[in-house]
Amino acid sequence: MGFLIATCFSWTALAANSVAAEPEFALHDGDRIVLLGDSITEQKLYTSYLEAYALTRFPKEKFTFFGRGWGGDTAWLRMRSFPDEKALHAATGDAQQKLIEDSVDEALNRDVVAVKPTLVIINFGMNDHNYEAFREDIFKTYVRSQTHLTKSLIKNGAHVVLLTPQPIESRSGNPSTDVRNQALGKFAAGLKGVATKEGATFVNQFDPYMAIMQHERSLDANASIGGGDEIHPGPVGHTLMASIILQQLNAPSLVSRVDIGVAADQSAKLANAEKCVVTNVKFQKNELSFDRIDECLPMPVDERAMGALKLAPLLDALNRYELKVAGLTAERYDVIIDGELASTLTNQELAKGANLALAAGPITKQSTDALALIIKKGPVVQSLWEAEIHHRNKQIPGLQEQRDHLEAQITAVCQPKPHHFVLKPAGL
Repeated sequence: MGFLIATCFSWTALAANSVAAEPEFALHDGDRIVLLGDSITEQKLYTSYLEAYALTRFPKEKFTFFGRGWGGDTAWLRMRSFPDEKALHAATGDAQQKLIEDSVDEALNRDVVAVKPTLVIINFGMNDHNYEAFREDIFKTYVRSQTHLTKSLIKNGAHVVLLTPQPIESRSGNPSTDVRNQALGKFAAGLKGVATKEGATFVNQFDPYMAIMQHERSLDANASIGGGDEIHPGPVGHTLMASIILQQLNAPSLVSRVDIGVAADQSAKLANAEKCVVTNVKFQKNELSFDRIDECLPMPVDERAMGALKLAPLLDALNRYELKVAGLTAERYDVIIDGELASTLTNQELAKGANLALAAGPITKQSTDALALIIKKGPVVQSLWEAEIHHRNKQIPGLQEQRDHLEAQITAVCQPKPHHFVLKPAGL
């Protein structure tokens, strides 16, 4: 069930913008990236998927990620400092600003500023609205707290990305009429104002995710897209979140592209190669073969999240690993990579251009191996952070070594390798 409806902020528009023009990606070589948020960030799913995209798409660059999600937390960092929220929401003007600074500053310095980030991605709002109808007093606290976070981090040299949370996935009815989501929508609008005023990057997860939910509910009143519970999506929902975030951060869609033409005289010629090197192009006995080494790998998709591919055009928007071959005469061809069957495609599909980002074989396996290591690293990074909080300099022995070892493994597995492609008539 592809996502086809038109919305004010649609996935279709996101994908089209990503193809039409690819402005500068928000992540840069050398970035130290902190992901600050609540339990949705602490799940280490969308955060791992963002990291996997960056490391597989830019294997020669250096990125360091720090997860800083804390269950139940808010923009005023209540789970790290436990302020008097009744007094906080009741206060106004300078008095409220002082309470926010008292609540935020120490924890922000400890958990974020201390690691010297160049980029901080903030995902608050789900707990902030208190799971009830819109309240102006809480909204003002939220906007002022997000403003203070943003100003403080910019002052410390970081670029700030402000994420709206995804909407709550009500288990029945129209999710857009849920008073909690109506409150979250107003909080999202307020956050956009903060980003505009303070020079942060605004990422709207709320509207694209809501549009997908509404579309699926229009087809099935009991549809549930995200997995997990109403608040915490499972891998499918987190994959949608990561894709929305990456597109709005101008993540490039193209992995690499190869275009080969086969002539009537049985000769084959490389017509185009982007972000890869192709050599040894041969066509003999109705079989095409060539060697290909790419600059990067396709983005891995969690095997638990394949359902996301039916909900939104993720591959077209973010993950184009293309092979185009014109002039083949057999009806169907096996695409074999390093001796492994990766896909079987018609000659029309090949002539049009096929996306092999998730085709079976060694390239996809290499990407999924990278994701598995990134997911394995998450709890180690979390334990290191908790050790710093609770034991200060008396960290649990061996944690840093575990992280360093996993980082080295991830770097190694993300490096592209040369591959030998063979296309031969299927079944032979």
